[in-house]
Amino acid sequence: MANVKKENGSKGGGMISGIIIVACVFVGWLVWNFIMGNGANFEGGVNTGHPIPGNYLAMVYKGGPIVPVLLGLLLMVVVFSFERFAVISKAAGKGDLDQFMKKVQGAITTGDIEGAIDSCDKQKGSVANAIKSALLKYQDVKKEGLDSEAAAETIHKEIEEATSLEMPMLEKHMTILSTLVSLGTLAGLLGTVTGMIKAFGALAAAGTPDQAALANGISEALINTATGIATSALAIVAYNFFTSKIDTLTYSIDEAGNTIVNTYRHYRSTQK
Repeated sequence: MANVKKENGSKGGGMISGIIIVACVFVGWLVWNFIMGNGANFEGGVNTGHPIPGNYLAMVYKGGPIVPVLLGLLLMVVVFSFERFAVISKAAGKGDLDQFMKKVQGAITTGDIEGAIDSCDKQKGSVANAIKSALLKYQDVKKEGLDSEAAAETIHKEIEEATSLEMPMLEKHMTILSTLVSLGTLAGLLGTVTGMIKAFGALAAAGTPDQAALANGISEALINTATGIATSALAIVAYNFFTSKIDTLTYSIDEAGNTIVNTYRHYRSTQK
């Protein structure tokens, strides 16, 4: 039953991700076509004319049809970053995670398991849920009177199972962010190459060298590179930031698990 729910959730999540990706590209096209391509940004009042000097919207528009794709990629980075921030913040719980960990570890060390469970109920979130599962398992093995090694294995297994249920939610969409790191630069370079081909093709067709037209065409093509690099840079920062946050959460769970196991070992040693 759990596997069926997980599979259905994965399919539903994949569909939502696909809708978000398509929506971002569509919004990018709307911005490119109706805002950047507004006739007021160009000489003669039409977007087929030259950009008004100093009008960067018009210059970006002249980057060609790859621009809405780049804008869509940039928007994806922003949207998925906000989504990951909200999910990971919720996973950390309501209060400060460091203070929560100190409080829980202090309660576990002193043998106040009920107090630690109560702290988990107040904190909520993925970390608190995993720690609470381990604490409940601690109480079970304590009642059963298992030896230290058997209890350690049981508690560790419980932590691993609880963490495996929480991790997919934390790591969801991280693959998309990591893909956008490379895709942004590649799309920008593609736009630059196609723009350069177009610029030199128009120059060759004219027959006479026009330095101003060539410079204008090159600058328009390079805008794609700049946009692609900006997208990749933002994606790198977001990916590394969220990876660090996820590592902190998993480390907190492992740290609490070790404290629970060591507390039980100490308890068993005092019973002998």
